[in-house]
Amino acid sequence: MPDLSRYKGIVFDMDGTLIDSMGSHAIAWQQTCEQFGYPFDGQYIHDLGGVPTRQIAQLLNEKHSMTHDLDEVAEFKRQAWLALDESLSVIQETFDVMQRYKGTLRMGVGTGSERENAIRMLTETGLLEHVETVITASDVTHGKPHGETFLTVAKNMGLTAEECVVFEDTEIGRQAAEHAGMDCIMVINGKIELPAA
Repeated sequence: MPDLSRYKGIVFDMDGTLIDSMGSHAIAWQQTCEQFGYPFDGQYIHDLGGVPTRQIAQLLNEKHSMTHDLDEVAEFKRQAWLALDESLSVIQETFDVMQRYKGTLRMGVGTGSERENAIRMLTETGLLEHVETVITASDVTHGKPHGETFLTVAKNMGLTAEECVVFEDTEIGRQAAEHAGMDCIMVINGKIELPAA
């Protein structure tokens, strides 16, 4: 369990950090790639965890020299993901951190998911009541790896970047924390990786 006593706030990423939902996103992307004729590369999609769906569609277009409508691709992916209706599970190690610091540190979520999805997932898993603010791809101009998502969470909690620590599971998320000027603790395959002292 990391010692977070020097901070005043925690910013959690959602998918793959608080909620184990990356598997269903990969399946939905696979179906989307098949639908639109993109070659599917699971590792490539995983590495883009935290990037808004429309942006991933844009990257796929560029990568494969295609010109699919971004909104159409994003909507297909969203519907494919909703149709999977996977039962969501909370990632225990991160939830333990949340429980341990409840009432001591302020907590928020900063996610690349759309607001409607994020609120539904946080509500279904019972996590929404533990955080005081949720910032999603719908609430910012610049998604990750830009720092805006995390900075907006901090601002909503009345804290500065230096007072917050981020929990993230992707390299893009780690970069977003760095761009926001925040320390970052990685969650890899559901396990918290403590930075070397």
